[in-house]
Amino acid sequence: MMALLTAAPAEASGAGLMLAGLALLLMLAEALYLRISGGPGHDGAETAASLLVALGHKAIGVLTAGLVAVPVLFVADHRLLDIRIDGPWMVAVLFVAVDLAYYIHHRAMHKVRWLWATHAVHHSARRINLTAAVRLGWGGPLTGGIVFYLPLVALGFSPFAVFGMLGLGLAYQFALHLAHPPHLGPLEWVLNTPRHHLVHHASNRACLDRNFGGVLIVFDRLFGTFAEAPRDEALVFGLAGGAPGVNPLAVAMVGWVPLLRAVRDARGSRARLSALFGPPS
Repeated sequence: MMALLTAAPAEASGAGLMLAGLALLLMLAEALYLRISGGPGHDGAETAASLLVALGHKAIGVLTAGLVAVPVLFVADHRLLDIRIDGPWMVAVLFVAVDLAYYIHHRAMHKVRWLWATHAVHHSARRINLTAAVRLGWGGPLTGGIVFYLPLVALGFSPFAVFGMLGLGLAYQFALHLAHPPHLGPLEWVLNTPRHHLVHHASNRACLDRNFGGVLIVFDRLFGTFAEAPRDEALVFGLAGGAPGVNPLAVAMVGWVPLLRAVRDARGSRARLSALFGPPS
């Protein structure tokens, strides 16, 4: 664990390729299982759109990695302390700190339109399965999400440790998008599970802006954003304002087009700032 959190970028890149290959195999296995079991399966066009959007997300992430690294390295050079991950207790502290930072970041993505413009892509899938997990917006590296993790670097944690731990959390979240989520018993009280994340993706009124956790669900329980699935209605997935279709470019721009229109139609600087940084409509 500690070796992974201090891995060199080249090693992390190799691990990323292995994880991508494993993710594709798991997507295929889930699709075959759903077909054999006779239940609702993958929508071929939506799955293709998700995979193409994922390729665009990955390409932009590679191209903008240098830009993202600049503020991270600057903050690391001016950190207050030098915190070493030298034992299981420090790994646990870092894990909880990163998961809290993710909760705050994820909640902000639903409350700030500038951040929602990218995150809306992930919520545009009308069927939740493992392919929906990789339907990620193209603007993430450039829209400021990195600032939610910089305080940990400024405090003294290594950037490789912080973003390595974040990467592990995101890998865990891939499994949260199972089409048929199992009940994990007592773990449901502590962990963000596929059942909890299914609620997060639902566009039912009772489910909106709920269950923001990454690996843990305890912050949602502590801060009042936790919700169980409603018992008297079926969950509905996709954006509340309607689906963007299956054109990958339309999917990638589903949050940006209304934001840009709102900025264009705004009158005055205050209205434009509200259009950019106010809550999503």
